[in-house]
Amino acid sequence: MKYSMLEGKNIIVTGGNGLLGREICNDIRKKGGNAINFDIDHKDASEKNFVCDITNSESITDSLSLVEHKYGVIHGLVNNAYPRTKDWGTTFEELSHNSLQTNVDWQMNSYLNFCKLIIPYFRKGGGGSVINMTSIYGVVGNDFNIYEGTEMEPPIAYSAIKGGLINATRFLASKYGKEGLRFNCISPGGIFDNQHATFVKAYEKKVPMRRMGNPSDIAPAVTFLLSEDAQYITGHNLIVDGGWTSI
Repeated sequence: MKYSMLEGKNIIVTGGNGLLGREICNDIRKKGGNAINFDIDHKDASEKNFVCDITNSESITDSLSLVEHKYGVIHGLVNNAYPRTKDWGTTFEELSHNSLQTNVDWQMNSYLNFCKLIIPYFRKGGGGSVINMTSIYGVVGNDFNIYEGTEMEPPIAYSAIKGGLINATRFLASKYGKEGLRFNCISPGGIFDNQHATFVKAYEKKVPMRRMGNPSDIAPAVTFLLSEDAQYITGHNLIVDGGWTSI
């Protein structure tokens, strides 16, 4: 009999239309789970695609209620959506206070708010697993050398948000572990997305595995932490980066 690690599990993935989100949804389904996509960018809502704005508590609450009504128990959440302002990537010294404040609110605070709002649903089912998508730049500082010769500008908000989420995840794991609720992070390294060729070459020269990551490198780590195979893992930040943070 074929083993399906997520058989019967209803798992919400925010930002499921994005580069990583699509692959995470596909891998959940491949492993037997029911991936439910919460995304603000849907042309049409469908059975497994719910229009949800994660920066709006009412939108989250309404969507969770609809999922519970349709599918019953909610077993997991992947906080993966990536809302950001139009000036994302502005240099630090030109960055407005309002932009910094808005991005921290949209990305970090929305993730934590979603964690708060889903806890009652997990309690009804006797447990649950949350994966917060973070980054190597929440663990180590940026290597600005790899951006030379490009117009790419790593935002300071990104590092602040991802680092904050990693430690907030530890807080949640510590507080709710006794209830059987698990909270973990996945920190990907750089994911290839047709970036400037100069950047790609510089990145691949530095990373020990000599290539950028692909969504298919990240999704199996997510499904593992969602599954019962990881039932004794909580408060962990699983770094999937081809060795970038090892040097």
